[in-house]
Amino acid sequence: MPPTLQSIEATVQPDGSVRLKRRLRLKRPAKAVLTVLVDSGSPAADHSSAKLSQASLAKDWLRTEEDAAWAHLQPGR
Repeated sequence: MPPTLQSIEATVQPDGSVRLKRRLRLKRPAKAVLTVLVDSGSPAADHSSAKLSQASLAKDWLRTEEDAAWAHLQPGR
C-alpha cells in the first residue's frame, strides 16, 4: 500500500529549525520531505498564483482523457 501524503505549511528559520503552522499528531514516527520556497523579493517569487491555479489544474489532471494519454508511462495499470 502506498504511503498517505499530508501537506503541512511550515516556516524554516535561518538556523534550520522548522515551525509548523498547525499542530500535527502522528501515531508513530514518519518520514517527511521538506521543500523550501525561498522568496527573492521579486514578484516572480510569489508562489500564490501557483497555489491558486492548483485547483483548476487538478480538474484537468483528474480527467479520464488525461489518464488515457499517460497510461503508457504507468506499467501495471
